[in-house]
Amino acid sequence: MAQDVSTTGAGIVRIWRGRTVAARADAYERYLHDEGLPDLRKHALGVQMLRQDRDGESDFVVMSFWPDIGAMSRFAGPDPRRIRHLAEDADYLVELPDAVEIFEVKASTLPPPFAKAYAPGDMR
Repeated sequence: MAQDVSTTGAGIVRIWRGRTVAARADAYERYLHDEGLPDLRKHALGVQMLRQDRDGESDFVVMSFWPDIGAMSRFAGPDPRRIRHLAEDADYLVELPDAVEIFEVKASTLPPPFAKAYAPGDMR
């Protein structure tokens, strides 16, 4: 049974996507954990990082959850779609993405293992 987590107040999700060559994917995942996610976790309601390995490349998706655009803008700056690239992103990514996607959260449920494992601020 899914746990309804809509009461967390997450009204907006900010989605970043990046792609590495497969040989660098493990190193980039560690880099994201160490350099990218800690600052994001300080500001967002919650964060999820996804990875898909396929045919010599790995795709990464980082989703952060925010109560509203204002809170997101306080983190990202006046243009919340602007990406805050990490210092070594250009060394890892096949190409630097130029913007994030922003969606309104209309429903949100997670099954208990995910709700527990990915509680805001607990990404390890």
